[in-house]
Amino acid sequence: MRVNQFVELKSKQLAHYVRAFLARQVEYSELDMFVWDTLEEWGQVTIQKNEAYSEKERVFWHLIHQVSFWPQDTLQTDSLLIDELNICANFICDQGGFPMDCIGIRP
Repeated sequence: MRVNQFVELKSKQLAHYVRAFLARQVEYSELDMFVWDTLEEWGQVTIQKNEAYSEKERVFWHLIHQVSFWPQDTLQTDSLLIDELNICANFICDQGGFPMDCIGIRP
């Protein structure tokens, strides 16, 4: 699988988990498990030397980082962070504009 295929496939899934977590429809452990499974699957992706990032890929990795970095209570209570997560989730699902200050990089 190539980078763009992986990002397209996983973006919708990531957005679903993030939105469901923020709506308190899934536990943090489910979101965390999805992130770890995604990182494991990433190891199977074929990356071309000097392959450029798409905007969607940058936001995808930024969103992965944010939900992995911040503790559960911060993710659920910090209104600015919640807004950022929703904006990123919308963008990777082709809804809305490019979020400001997204500097996601590949693991």
